Amino acid sequence: MFRVAIYCRLSDEDRNKKSSMDDSESIQNQKNLLMNYAVDKGWSIYKIYSDDDYSGLNVERPEFNRMLKDGEEGKFNIILCKTQSRFTRDMEVVEKYLHNKFLEWGIRFVTVVDGVDTLDKNNKKSRQINGLVNEWYCEDLSESIKTIFRMKQKRGEFIGSFPPYGYMKDPKNRNKLIVDREAAEIVNIIFKLYTEGNGTHHIANILNGKNIPNPTKYKQLKGFKYKNSFLKNDYGFWNKTTIKRILKNQLYIGNMVQHKCKKINYKTKKMKNLDQDQWIIVENTHEAIVDKNTFYLVQKRIKSKIKSTKKGEAHIFAGKVKCLDCKNTMAKNNNGNGYSYLRCRCYLSNTKKKLCTSHSIRLEELEYVILERINAHMKLIDNNSKIAAKLLKEQCTETNVQNLNRQLRNVNKEINLIMDASKNIYFDKVRGIISEIQFKEYAELFLKEKEFLKLKKEDINKKICEIENKLTSAESLIRKIDKYKKLSKLTHYIVNELIDCIEIGEKDKFTMEQEVRVHWNF
Repeated sequence: MFRVAIYCRLSDEDRNKKSSMDDSESIQNQKNLLMNYAVDKGWSIYKIYSDDDYSGLNVERPEFNRMLKDGEEGKFNIILCKTQSRFTRDMEVVEKYLHNKFLEWGIRFVTVVDGVDTLDKNNKKSRQINGLVNEWYCEDLSESIKTIFRMKQKRGEFIGSFPPYGYMKDPKNRNKLIVDREAAEIVNIIFKLYTEGNGTHHIANILNGKNIPNPTKYKQLKGFKYKNSFLKNDYGFWNKTTIKRILKNQLYIGNMVQHKCKKINYKTKKMKNLDQDQWIIVENTHEAIVDKNTFYLVQKRIKSKIKSTKKGEAHIFAGKVKCLDCKNTMAKNNNGNGYSYLRCRCYLSNTKKKLCTSHSIRLEELEYVILERINAHMKLIDNNSKIAAKLLKEQCTETNVQNLNRQLRNVNKEINLIMDASKNIYFDKVRGIISEIQFKEYAELFLKEKEFLKLKKEDINKKICEIENKLTSAESLIRKIDKYKKLSKLTHYIVNELIDCIEIGEKDKFTMEQEVRVHWNF
């Protein structure tokens, strides 16, 4: 008695579901076709196995593996499919089962449409050719999909399944990100806490203490079927790795960052991380959550590898203070009286060898000195900077920018005229008004002129951009001066924004004077 197992499969790229609860129309058609075929042959149907939304390369299909297990246990002796590709598109799987395991288990493999039948030894080559063609199809399809995805990524379109934390997909355009205000508020808190000197572990503890769900839990609470393969628990706790990943992600300044990893090949789900120079980054594709100034201050601090204290905070000059002589970073230590000092790290590494001198300065004293220096510096540059910025703005807006924009309009007109002329000479050639030689001469001339104008256009745009950057820098400087005039207290953020580094000289034994050099960020 022939007992037949019917196997149907529909891949995610060709599904056509009526609803999420129904079998696909195509699956139902496969079942009807195969049941009628089995009845016509007089075969007894043991069971129908059906995998919906699975690729033919995927060997982890649940019903597929259930069928193989039942086949090995001898519950049926025929497997019936619509085509060989419904069973698999992987040549290795074809060889493993059709030409080896099924022979061992006494199973005959039959397809309705492409005439595969393992009982017929003469069509083994046809089965192998089918297997190769099916695999080539998958490879070609994979390459086509990758090409489309790369094009979208280079245009700054978001192609991920789930929006990054802090954003959501625009309902009007699924490839565009818009700000999720609720999550964006947490992103801003993370950046603010870090610029205030808190370490990543301490920030995670603060968020956990306020019962704020981490990105994975947040997405799940929003109804996304999101799983994080790196997640060690399902409680929604933050950790320092997640915090650091957010702090380093330039997505939050409006830049689309994609192609950070790729599949090893089209047959596996295993991913390979790519070097940063292979990432696809497109600037200003969506609304920023964090301003660029704050973001780059954070990157600078991350690179400096500043260590926070046991309480999770670093001192306000952490990573900024260097020895004037050996240029090593100054390290913080405490004396028995409860005062904190900064001393040369090179000197502290081996005081007996005297690789450098102490350059010791009390932290409290340095704070007072720097506060005075900032106030004096702001007062000095206040009036001069505002006058210079005003003159720059007047000059740029009234002369240079207007003139450059006028030049840009003229260049665009000339490019459009050349495009029209190119079309016209082509039509003249088709009509026989000019010869092929004349057409080539004109076309070459127009092409050279067009390339010249394109270079000219790029040069004008570059000049406009430079002027706009100068204006932005001038306006930013004025805002900075107004913001930090007459300071009464220093913070991590103020120090990071205004100061590049501070150099401390050795204290003079006789005069007790000590040189403090401040290198400004502006």
